[in-house]
Order: sequence, then C-alpha cells, then structure tokens
Amino acid sequence: MVATSATSSFFPVPSSSLDPNGKGNKIGSTNFAGLNSPPNSGRMKVKPNAQAPPKINGKKVGLPGSVDIVRTDTETSSHPAPRTFINQLPDWSMLLAAITTIFLAAEKQWMMLDWKPRRSDVLMDPFGIGRIVQDGLVFRQNFSIRSYEIGADRAASIETVMNHLQETALNHVKTAGLLGDGFGSTPEMFKKNLIWVVTRMQVVVDKYPTWGDVVEVDTWVSQSGKNGMRRDWLVRDSNTGETLTRASSVWVMMNKLTRRLSKIPEEVRGEIEPYFVNSDPVLTEDSRKLTKLDDKTADYVRSGLTPRWSDLDVNQHVNNVKYIGWILESAPAGIMERQKLKSMTLEYRRECGRDSVLQSLTAVSGCDIGNLATAGDVECQHLLRLEDGAEVVRGRTEWSSKTPTTTWGTAP
Repeated sequence: MVATSATSSFFPVPSSSLDPNGKGNKIGSTNFAGLNSPPNSGRMKVKPNAQAPPKINGKKVGLPGSVDIVRTDTETSSHPAPRTFINQLPDWSMLLAAITTIFLAAEKQWMMLDWKPRRSDVLMDPFGIGRIVQDGLVFRQNFSIRSYEIGADRAASIETVMNHLQETALNHVKTAGLLGDGFGSTPEMFKKNLIWVVTRMQVVVDKYPTWGDVVEVDTWVSQSGKNGMRRDWLVRDSNTGETLTRASSVWVMMNKLTRRLSKIPEEVRGEIEPYFVNSDPVLTEDSRKLTKLDDKTADYVRSGLTPRWSDLDVNQHVNNVKYIGWILESAPAGIMERQKLKSMTLEYRRECGRDSVLQSLTAVSGCDIGNLATAGDVECQHLLRLEDGAEVVRGRTEWSSKTPTTTWGTAP
C-alpha cells in the first residue's frame, strides 16, 4: 500500500472508467485495444499495454510493462537529433574546400608576381636565364664563378670568360624569341640551312674574377658591313659595378650543308635588324695585321692536337672556345705561370671537324724567351693550323705580370 501510494504520487494512475469491468487491469497499465488510429496520421503510435516512460529528476525511468512509443516519420523529423561529439564536429569537406581555394588564390598571385616585370624598361625572360634591358636591346645575365672554373692562381681562366660570352649570346637569341631549331639560328635561318660563324674576336681583360664572385654580362648586336653582324659584351662585377672584361666580335652566315659563306637573306635581315643597336664597338678595333707563322718563325710548336667528341657543338664543328685552349697549348710554361692574359685578338679562317689533326705555333716578342721569369709585358703571335698547312686561326695575345698571391693548399 505504501509503495503503491508513493508510486502513484509520481505517476498518476489513469482512470479505471475505461474498463467498467475492472478485469485484467493493473496499476500503471492501460488497455487501448479498442482504439484505432488512422494510418500515417502524423500522430504518436502507441502499442497496447504501454505507458509513456516516466522521468525522475529529468531522467527516464523504465517500469515493467511500460509504454513503447513509436513516432512516425513526420514527428521524428520535427525534432533535432541529440547533440553528440560526432555531430558537433565541423563539416570537413567544407573546410578542405576553403583551404584549397585559399592555396589556389595564393598560387595565382605568386605566379603573377613572378612573371611580372619589375620595371617598364626590364623584360624578364621566361626561361630564368637572364633578362632584356634598355628598351629590349641589351641582354643581361649573371654568373657565379665555380671552383672548377678557376686555375692555379685562384682566378677564372680565359676559357671560363669566353664560355660566359658564348652562353649570353645564345641566351640573348632565345630570350628574344628568335631561336629556331638550330644553334643560335633564327627560324628563317633554319629554313635556309644557315648558321652563324665568328670571323673575328677581340677581348680585353682588365681583371679576372675569383671563386665565389658573381659577374654580370651584358651583350648586344649591331650591323657590321652589308653581310655581317657585330656582337659586343661588357662584363662587370655584379656587386661593385667594376668593369672586368670587354669583348667585340664579327659574325657572318654560312650554309651548314655546303659549308660556304652566305649573304644575309632579306627574310633573315627582317628578323634581326629590329634588335640592332646603333652604337660604337665597346672596344677600339685593333687594326694591326696578324702575323702568319711557320716552322721557322715560331718559337714553340705543339703537334698532334685532335678534337674530342665533347669539343663539337650541335653544328658538328669544334666549339670556338676550344680553339683558344689549343692556341695556348704552345705558349711557354713561364708565361702561363708568371703572366696573365690581358688581351687577345683572333681571326677565324677555317673550321675543323672531328677528324682534324692540328698544330699550335707560338712566337714570343718583346722579351728574351730565356728570361721570361723577369719579363714585364709580353706579346705573342699564334697560329693554329691543320697538318696539311691550312690555317684555322691566327691570333695575338698580350700578357702582363701577375700580382703575387699566397699559395693555397690542395682540396681534401
């Protein structure tokens, strides 16, 4: 009785008038067998012998024979799902989409900044090898002097300097959009099987860079006569602006099939003339005649020089820089050790190929060849020729005493 009274105080007992006979009724249960609910009415569906679960202090309490409540879809959808850890997490798909959008926008802005010229008079080249400056007529490129580009005196070799000149010339053509499918040839030159060949080169070196220095090389082209092109270079220290090297060269066209010189076709002239600079050469031309040497007039002769496969360029002839190395092969060791090359004039008279065998001849003037250790300025005449006597290159070099330096130890 006491338990019944206590329970009824929390859970009201339904009226017994629903069953006049009072049979089969239990406390806390109700008989709804006689009630029929229309299907899909959107209301609560109640199973027989069921009662809504009571709550004590906000918690559900189950009782024997308690009511099982089944809600229809309509009623269920009107109440949100209970808050749990899982359904409180953010929508990761939306977060990833937002992050992707941010990165794409940042990448687009970065590309726009990277390709955009910093000044109206500077055109960045898309290859990352240099840039066009001064109204699109001068090409500029920087080079860092590597450890394998210096000699025993810690300075860059003349071959290193000449390689920088050649590289900027080719990159100038590429950056200007004139590079065809050849080695420095324009599209119209390629159609007509024409290539550029150098006939004369003059170089003056005021100072050689050393390991770790960064040099800035400027190059531009001008007209030379009716069928020639002049290319000049100016090499400076990129940090101080000090002039290191000045060079000037003359180029003509040759048919790569017949190996004969050619006039400049009008179609080719129309491609290159817009890039000509109307200026004087960066060097005053050394008009002194280059001496022809022979076995009697030469002081030193080096024979049996042959090109390696790596000495050939894509036009299947020996790279121009290789000729300089061959010329210096016959220079006396005393000059190479105690003097530095300060100027050089070369005249290219013939090309040589993979099967050529050459001789290098050198004559020393201005000093006693037996007393080179104490000599001041020295001038040398050079000739590079084939074994049959055909001239390949004539040259003249001028040398001055090296500044004494401390000897470095060898690399580990």
